[in-house]
Amino acid sequence: MSNIRTQWFDKVDRRLPLAEYPRPQFERKDWICLNGEYDYAVTGDTADAPKKYDGKILVPFSVESELSGVGKALLPEQRLWYRRKFTVGKEFSGKEALLHFGAVDWQCSVWVNGKLVGEHTGGYNPFTFNITDVITEGENELVVKVFDPTDAGHQQRGKQILVTKGFWYTATSGIWQTVWLEPVNRCRIDSLRLVPDIDEGVIRINIKRTCKCGGKLYAKVLEGDKVVFDSEIADKAAIPVPDARLWSPEAPFLYTLLLTLDCNGEKDEVSSYFGMRKFSIVKDSAGIPRLGLNNKPYFQRGLLDQGYWPESQLTPPTDEAMIFDIEKMKELGYNMLRKHIKEEPLRWYYHCDRLGMLVWQDMISGGQYIGNVLAGVLPNINIHVKDNMYKSFKRDKPEWRQEFKDELFGMIDNLYNCVSICCWVPFNEGWGQFDAKEIGTAIKNYDPSRFVDHASGWHDQGGPEFKSIHKYILPVHAPTARRTAGRPIVLSEYGGYSWNIVEHAWNPKRSFGYIMFKNSEKLSAAYKRLHESQVIPLINKGLCATVYTQVSDVEFEVNGIYSYDRKILKLDADTVRAVNAKLTY
Repeated sequence: MSNIRTQWFDKVDRRLPLAEYPRPQFERKDWICLNGEYDYAVTGDTADAPKKYDGKILVPFSVESELSGVGKALLPEQRLWYRRKFTVGKEFSGKEALLHFGAVDWQCSVWVNGKLVGEHTGGYNPFTFNITDVITEGENELVVKVFDPTDAGHQQRGKQILVTKGFWYTATSGIWQTVWLEPVNRCRIDSLRLVPDIDEGVIRINIKRTCKCGGKLYAKVLEGDKVVFDSEIADKAAIPVPDARLWSPEAPFLYTLLLTLDCNGEKDEVSSYFGMRKFSIVKDSAGIPRLGLNNKPYFQRGLLDQGYWPESQLTPPTDEAMIFDIEKMKELGYNMLRKHIKEEPLRWYYHCDRLGMLVWQDMISGGQYIGNVLAGVLPNINIHVKDNMYKSFKRDKPEWRQEFKDELFGMIDNLYNCVSICCWVPFNEGWGQFDAKEIGTAIKNYDPSRFVDHASGWHDQGGPEFKSIHKYILPVHAPTARRTAGRPIVLSEYGGYSWNIVEHAWNPKRSFGYIMFKNSEKLSAAYKRLHESQVIPLINKGLCATVYTQVSDVEFEVNGIYSYDRKILKLDADTVRAVNAKLTY
């Protein structure tokens, strides 16, 4: 474990960390945050619930992290246990009680008051258990058991590994997003799907409810303080938004949506929001296909964003820490972040929505490493292989492939309403890739409102919707017309220029980078030269988006715009802004 920390380490509320409402686009007024101090124990894989616990752990920080107070790896043959007491009051009387977990990596069983209430597999998506029948007014007990094989398993885990090196990072095991409790009506709004349609001037709403009692549903839409709609609606409705204010990174306007389900006088009230925007492929005046925003060509200047923190791994230490990364990248002239092989807490997307930052959302990679030939050698000499070779891509078991697809579409469901998300990325650089064209097409059919980068980087299968290029070290060239097949060109990873700042490095003796520089001046000059000589000239040849590597250093990787502790901006700010000003149509 490194000794570097961000400025937010000392700002974490140890009594109730990350206490903000965890689901901003589907908010009810009554809830209880269950973050904070738990008892923890590590046992063998066959052990029963421990009678004696090892100490205290701070939730929602993973057991490997410094902020958890533990800082120990969870091995595949071990099990991690959590225990805490919680109190419910009269606000739960006559209500159902929902126990929510933002994310638990990887497999868990949950007991309340000694009764098993549910099990869940998958390390990144939220899940919920109805615990109405097992809780009592007053004190209750919550126990959670976790199994996480990390890289010894097949599961979706991104870049987590037991023995860290290069671009493989410390594991995140156990509870790593907010745990919370919610009292709800038996007749309630269960889910909400929002699709803006700027061409028709409506917001399309699809609501699912838990009851069939014929209760009335009401919607109110506010443009700031101005009410633009207030009426009863059907569960599926197209609500007019007259003279809509369009959302963009330059003008990220959000409408407020208030929903009420009235079932015989029992009201379920939910607050939400939406943005009126449209993502589509359009042609410019020269007939070149471009990424479009609101029916106009819009160049996306982005950064790879892995969302790691030195004191807390995958979990942002505070809400303010999330905001910092987004705001600083906007100040430098970027308008997009590619959330790389990670699903963030919903509050991160809320901040992108309100601050105006486009998001490409990666699915989390899984399966074993596919080897240096498939992962590096062949793609760099433009040899792309068919991804139905399941064994070669470490996806040979049908149940593993099905698990991936279930979690992929679970992620899309969870994030569907986020205004800022403009692109889904199911596969990255061949890791665990299979049937990418078919899966990309299935995503596009499921969500026609967004772009799809079906095979980011390499092993292109001709699927929707981009010709996606990754280039490190080697020169960047425009692909041939045969390879693009009429698709827009995106440079979805490149750069990786590095500077190892010893005082701010995770491990300065083992730092990793593609091309190393000795100071900010040389790094900034190289950054400028790369863009002016290789990247900017490609815009007239069809380049539509860029994703530079990366927002910050991550553990051994020292190729960030910022150092890992977010204390040093490595590149000259004026140079970056000047380059970004030229990355446009």
